[in-house]
Amino acid sequence: MNITTANDQLYTSSQIYTIDQNFIASGIASIQLMKRAAESAFDLLQQQYKNIPVRIFCGGGNNAGDGYLLAGLLAQRKHDVDVIQLVPSHLLKNDALVAYQFAQENGVSFYQLDSQPEIKNAVLVDALLGIGAKGAPRMEFAKAIERMNQSRLPIVALDLPSGLDADTGHAPGAVVYASKTISFIALKAGLLTGKGPAVCGEIILADLRIPADVLSQQIAESEIIHLKQYLEFLKPRKADAHKGDFGHVMIIGGDSGFGGAALMAAEAAARVGAGLVSLATLPEHIAPALVRCPEIMARGVISGQELEPLLSRPSVLVVGPGLGRLPWSEQMLQQAVKSGLPMVLDADALNILAEGRVIPAGTKGQWLLTPHPAEAARLLGKTTAEIQFNRFQSIKELHQRYDASVILKGAGSLVLGHSGKIGLVTAGNPGMATGGMGDVLSGILGGLLAQGLSMENGAKLGSVLHAMAADNAAEVLGQPGLMATDLIPHLCQILRDRA
Repeated sequence: MNITTANDQLYTSSQIYTIDQNFIASGIASIQLMKRAAESAFDLLQQQYKNIPVRIFCGGGNNAGDGYLLAGLLAQRKHDVDVIQLVPSHLLKNDALVAYQFAQENGVSFYQLDSQPEIKNAVLVDALLGIGAKGAPRMEFAKAIERMNQSRLPIVALDLPSGLDADTGHAPGAVVYASKTISFIALKAGLLTGKGPAVCGEIILADLRIPADVLSQQIAESEIIHLKQYLEFLKPRKADAHKGDFGHVMIIGGDSGFGGAALMAAEAAARVGAGLVSLATLPEHIAPALVRCPEIMARGVISGQELEPLLSRPSVLVVGPGLGRLPWSEQMLQQAVKSGLPMVLDADALNILAEGRVIPAGTKGQWLLTPHPAEAARLLGKTTAEIQFNRFQSIKELHQRYDASVILKGAGSLVLGHSGKIGLVTAGNPGMATGGMGDVLSGILGGLLAQGLSMENGAKLGSVLHAMAADNAAEVLGQPGLMATDLIPHLCQILRDRA
């Protein structure tokens, strides 16, 4: 996801409204703040769409006011611009009405949706619905949104794409697919997760020159995870270091036919720097594991009793890759839980946990759950749609119910540990939608935890490291056909270049 901003804090729509009102209370007129928004949009159009006709779709609130002021600014400079009105001018109020009058005074042409002249070469501006809009757009607005999307013309969204929920990233109905989104004042959390990454295009922050002291009065509950910040938790290796200094990860998984998942996790754990990596899997997978990666200490286990004595050596467990849901799988998880060791739980380990077939020990504070939305739904007894409706609320519920650190995977993955601050991953690409990606992530997480990172810091570093490795791999190979093992050499390169 391409984001142009120096501020990594993510705010809710109510927080943005409060910031806006506090700044106005300090002495600036609201129409002046709206003018700053329009000027930032004008500058973008001049820089990236110069001499191209502009068509602005306006609703009836402050977002429409931004659009009307933008139209007036363009017309003042003899730019080819017109406005499609979804709300009749006589219904406009307050600043939106003042902005409309400014556009009118500068000779802007106004049209209704069904009477707009055909235009083949233009940039469209979405000023239909602002951050306060909730639920699916009304029929007339939905119709305008579909017209915009079907035009195949570039679309610049003001503040957010209409139809997207600014707080959750959910789009319950028609939604604008923007080429660029200008987020005013600060970044809204919903732009970066759920449907947000698919519909926002490039995101540009226009802070409207809000003073830092006004902004800081609102404490953001979430923030963008930056790789460089969390790489600092991996300390440089001393000249006299030995393998025991970097922990011992055991990967538990690989039911019949799924040995590759556990092996990918093991290899990823080794590649991010774990001192020792073990693999407990079915005996049939030992020979392929040793051929693929002889550095892995692979042991065949056919029961929980055989696994139990092996658990005295590792410092961290990764349970779930290729685990399956057979009695063998359940025995593996039961023994892992019984050990009391820090654990990364993924895939079928989560599904078994959700079914209540393993009684959790009193060490869940040392657990890291890594569900995708369907697994999260099972863990909470909900539907996948309910999880995606508000991913921020969903990860909070997972954290509270299981007293564990959590990574809620998907576009704009979320990470929550015991600090209470949700981290959001903006790296990653659709090429990651393929089997094995979660197994590699689990191995990365285990390898980082083994080196002494806390659950939360390991989860945040592992998530962004995994996503950035995928982006680097996609630059070389392209997104179609990207495979999970393609990430592994790029993990090494990122860690090599971290200085």
